[in-house]
Amino acid sequence: MTDPISDMLTRIRNAVTAKHTRVDMPASKLKAEIARILQDEGYIQGFRMIEEPAEKVGRQPRHVIRVVLKYGPHGEKVISGIQRISRPGRRVYLGVEDVPVVLGGLGTSILTTSRGVMTGRAARKAGVGGEVLCNVW
Repeated sequence: MTDPISDMLTRIRNAVTAKHTRVDMPASKLKAEIARILQDEGYIQGFRMIEEPAEKVGRQPRHVIRVVLKYGPHGEKVISGIQRISRPGRRVYLGVEDVPVVLGGLGTSILTTSRGVMTGRAARKAGVGGEVLCNVW
């Protein structure tokens, strides 16, 4: 897998489209931070880091992030779109004045900055720019 963040976003997008209640993906610190932001912004119900036991002797246990998805009272999608911006083949770095506003403020952009992973709104407030990972709306 060459782009684990894109894989995470695709798993979430596919699970929301299929109306699944949860989705599992291989864990990393960056993915956990993205999931934390999605939870803080109200796009998902929550997430947990779990450790799957080794099925075979000699195999290492696998760490997994379990994301619990969120839907409206009548089954409406909370995440209507999720888009990867910066990719391994084309990195997108923006200064504080160029941090995007997604859907006129209704969506959220997720950036990795020198002060950690944060939303575009928090980056503008902190006065830092960085790499735009994705947009969620």
